[in-house]
Amino acid sequence: MTLANIIYQLRMDADLSQEKFASLLNVSRQAVQKWETGTAKPDLDKLIAISKFFNISLDALVFGDDARVTEELTYDKTMKPNSTKVYSWENYAQQLASEYRQSREEGLQIEAYKGVFSEISRLQPGAEKDRLADALYHIVATAEVKRDYPYHEPSSLDAIRYLKKSCMFQRPLPERDVLKDKVRGAWYGRICGCLLGKPIEGIHTDELVPFLKESGNYPMRRYILSSDITDEVVEKYKFKFKGRAYPDTISEAPVDDDTNYTVLSQLVVQRYGREFKPYDVSRMWVTQQSIESYCTSERVAYRNFIDGYAPPSSAVYKNPYREYLGAQIRADYYGYINPGDPVSAAEMAWRDASISHVKNGIYGAMFIAAVVASAAATEDIREMLGVGIAEIPTASRLYEEVNRILQMYDAGASKEEVFADIHAHYDEHNSYDWCHVIPNALVVTAALLYGKGDFARSVCMAVETGFDTDCNGATVGSILGMRNGFSGIDAVWTEPLHGRLATTVFSVGVASIDELIERTMTHLPACLV
Repeated sequence: MTLANIIYQLRMDADLSQEKFASLLNVSRQAVQKWETGTAKPDLDKLIAISKFFNISLDALVFGDDARVTEELTYDKTMKPNSTKVYSWENYAQQLASEYRQSREEGLQIEAYKGVFSEISRLQPGAEKDRLADALYHIVATAEVKRDYPYHEPSSLDAIRYLKKSCMFQRPLPERDVLKDKVRGAWYGRICGCLLGKPIEGIHTDELVPFLKESGNYPMRRYILSSDITDEVVEKYKFKFKGRAYPDTISEAPVDDDTNYTVLSQLVVQRYGREFKPYDVSRMWVTQQSIESYCTSERVAYRNFIDGYAPPSSAVYKNPYREYLGAQIRADYYGYINPGDPVSAAEMAWRDASISHVKNGIYGAMFIAAVVASAAATEDIREMLGVGIAEIPTASRLYEEVNRILQMYDAGASKEEVFADIHAHYDEHNSYDWCHVIPNALVVTAALLYGKGDFARSVCMAVETGFDTDCNGATVGSILGMRNGFSGIDAVWTEPLHGRLATTVFSVGVASIDELIERTMTHLPACLV
């Protein structure tokens, strides 16, 4: 589009005659006529006047770029985000079903809005749906808890401590060389457990169990290999087995958020010290990884950091995933650097978890950190788990459910009965249950109890049960790695890693696992360094 055409189009769109246009610019009608026929061009001062009058840039006015000019001409200075271009985890309006269930399980009085949540959820993504979802968020944020709600679930550290069970755990720590072997076992155990579950993350047991049986790996006792993924398997199952990381095809442990977070936790302590604050963790996230490295609650929190919501607001604002298991998978490092001290481990886990989670989402992190810490000083798995839940409120849903599994175990229930009970209470086909902290914490608990300290049997049990396979394999592997030490993990599990861990952490990239272990030892309390 030429300058002459642009001037003509602008005048016509504004419904101005040549005389009126000329009068506004203090020129003759003949001058405007010459501009529009291309026999003359406006002087610079007139071009500036035209651009200001029509609110269009000089570039768009002077240069004949059709696409650019058209965009400028239709631009009304009202900028709105395009909801269809926003990833679903980041768009609150696309997660209203999860928000409704999350709010209801927190005891909020929102049942009267069930139909509203349902109808708005059905709308196509767009500005109108976002606007209505914002109204629902206001309802959730101001809703009161039912008077007959049976749980008391605070998120502040002081309130959590006030409501937790008193537990004295004092066990002597092993000699430093043994302790280092335990820390080494915890790192390798976490990475191996993650790798075991990673190729089948997202599968459900109605396909997982038949596949394992066909490949001669049920009950599960080894890694899934690329040779297990035959053409027949690919054709037979809905789950996409192709293009995944298998131990016989890798040169290092592959990238996974379950291991990225352990490395990030180490960087937090490295930079800010053992007295790091929740805000420090949020800064580490933003500066060390892109948003693409984060999922569900963590991605919402990351978005909130960028928008200026600091912890703890970052954990709450438009976050329907606030009790998912993300904080639980981030907690292990705080157990590594507080061996034999579950209280300090749980407190550090709270500082980390509170930037993205509330209530049971936080408790899951405190529970696991305390279990890992106690595993450095006792081999009694039942005792470890008791120490872990002693760090969370006794009036919480997580405490109630973990304690229920412990009671079933103590009463002599079989492994099959306990895992069937978990599946009866929680639906692995429902994304909310699949990602929520409680069912996954129960899988970890049961795998530890019925694995009876055997690394391979325990991590395999955690993975073959379904739900979040790589997360639960990693957590169980970490705990038993700390309990048994690196010497208690068969080389068949560690050899595929080749001593290296790939991450998406900017300043780390591919890490030497041995270097991560050495740095961990420098983060122990001063009396142990």
